[in-house]
Amino acid sequence: MSNNSSCQKAARRPEIHGHRGCRGLLPENTLPAFLHALELGVDVLELDVVISADQQVVVSHEPWLAARLGRGPAGERIDPRREQEYNLYQLPYATIRRCVVGEWPHPDFAGQQPHASYRPLLREVLRTVEAASQRLGRPPVGYSIELKSTPAGDGVFHPGPTQFVELVLAEVAAAAVQARTTLLSFDARILQTARRQAPGQALCLLNETPSPVTMLFEQLGFVPDVFGSDYRLLSPALIQELSAGYPTLRLVPWTVNELPDLQTAIQWGVAGITTDYPDRLLTLLH
Repeated sequence: MSNNSSCQKAARRPEIHGHRGCRGLLPENTLPAFLHALELGVDVLELDVVISADQQVVVSHEPWLAARLGRGPAGERIDPRREQEYNLYQLPYATIRRCVVGEWPHPDFAGQQPHASYRPLLREVLRTVEAASQRLGRPPVGYSIELKSTPAGDGVFHPGPTQFVELVLAEVAAAAVQARTTLLSFDARILQTARRQAPGQALCLLNETPSPVTMLFEQLGFVPDVFGSDYRLLSPALIQELSAGYPTLRLVPWTVNELPDLQTAIQWGVAGITTDYPDRLLTLLH
């Protein structure tokens, strides 16, 4: 790559991906967080989905009631040692909806403002955000939807890949946002299934291991549209190698929060940056 093309790439403005909405500012994966991120000006909302006992697509990072986030169905505090017993895949959504989240400070995000809320359905998030975008008169936002899946979790914390992907794709299609949606997963089976079910759907392979990228793509069976790497695994040399070997691959590292790291990621010239603090990234870019 020439010095000129390197400078042009570094100057490109990356997309701002609000991680779980804006987790550093408001409780994760809640409507208040998504709406605030939208008002700040993010380009893409990143969120996680799991499945309830009655086959509803629920926006939640864990497939159980995380003790640090909120209460149980009866308003009880949850013992962290027993939180996996509150398995969302075994609870109907009506019960999940009653479980309050976000009413106390998050232990890992000192600046996060408490805001009592709940775990919404994916369809509610899509409907609410689409309406808010129109009301704000801003361009439609993109969606990065992570399917939380592991082989060991099949039939325990979530359905198998075929049903999981079918349920999520149905919600995306019903909201007519397929063209602005990317499905993300660490689980290659999810992406392989999505490729079969919806060949034109944008897909992102997530990674948090130092495994060679070529090997990851060989195991996947195809080159995904997006590669979502833990930013700590990246370097200028690796980014140049990926750019040369996979010219159409979009690189969106996660989760970049501190100002020096955000500045470095901007200089990398990546397609997008996933952050818990979209306000910080917006300030740097402006």
